[in-house]
Order: sequence, then C-alpha cells, then structure tokens
Amino acid sequence: MSAVACVLSYLIGAIPVGYLVARLTGGTDIRRVGSGNIGATNVLRTLGVLPAIATLAGDIAKGYLAVAAARAIGTAPWSAAAGAVLVIVGNCWPVFLGFRGGKGVATGFGAFLALAPLATAPTALVWLVVTASFRYVSLASVAACLCLPIGVAVLGYPRVSIAAAVIAAAIIIFRHRQNLRRLADGSEPRLGQRASAT
Repeated sequence: MSAVACVLSYLIGAIPVGYLVARLTGGTDIRRVGSGNIGATNVLRTLGVLPAIATLAGDIAKGYLAVAAARAIGTAPWSAAAGAVLVIVGNCWPVFLGFRGGKGVATGFGAFLALAPLATAPTALVWLVVTASFRYVSLASVAACLCLPIGVAVLGYPRVSIAAAVIAAAIIIFRHRQNLRRLADGSEPRLGQRASAT
C-alpha cells in the first residue's frame, strides 16, 4: 500500500494545473509563451491575475492532497514524507506533458502544509519578504527552500520529514538553476515584468 501511495502521489503531482488553466481560460499552450514554464508566475505574466490564482491554488491543493492520500493509504511510517517528495517530482517532471513541468514551489508548499504545517509559516514569510523587497519570485523561492529544512528540524518533526524537506529543497533549487544564472547576470525578470521565452 505504501508503494501505491507513492505512485498516486506522483500522479497527483503530474496533473498539469497551469497548462489546463491556460487551455481553459485562453486556449493557450502555456509552454509556448513567456518563460515556457507551467507555473503560476508564468501564467500571471502571460494570462493575468485570475488564471494565476487558479493555478496557484490548484498546485497547492494537489500538494496537500497527495500527502494526505499517502498518509491515509500508506502503511509505512515514511509514506507521507515520500508522498511529499513524489508529488513535487510529479509536478516538475509530469508524465502527462512529456516530463516538462513546473518548478515545484506551490506544490511543495501544499505538500509541507500537510506534512509539517508549522514549518510552512516561517517559510512563507521568507518568501513574502524577499518577494516584496526584491520582486524576484525565483530568489524568494530559493530562499524559502533553504529555510524549509531548518524549520522542519527546529520544530521537532520526525527525521523522515526533515529528509523530505532537504530533498524537496534540492529539487526545487535545481529546477531554478536557469533563474539563478539569470539573477547572476542581471537578466532575470522581476515580478510584473514579462519573461522572455527560453
């Protein structure tokens, strides 16, 4: 049953929310506009606020749902933690879109909202402060990811949850590697600016 929970978590994560929202609201293939990413930031830049909110909410919800399902179905003590990692993997490399997906931030937030809820508050605060200060969503996301494992550990969650937070942070930061390069050379768009196609 734990193996079933892991597969289910991946498949829930692989639901391409941003792609579906873009298709339903404008008939647009979100992979072919803006940065080419299916996440809420690119949806905001290319389609506007309401589709972006729908994408954000959907990605958070699927992260939470996957961990809740893994906890309910899995029989091993690590099932929920594995579900948190695999729903992020599914979001980043979805089988339904040829393994080209998002960057895992909103889905990861939803996953840890279910797995380690107290740790998500300081993580979200870091994201908000960095975004408000610098208007770089990518920088805020990386900063929040670096804080997540610390929060999970300090707040006394089990070791499997700490390990899941470390792996999740590593995946999300890896997915932001091009953003980090653009931050270094000054070409990363700020929140509210259009992203160039990649």
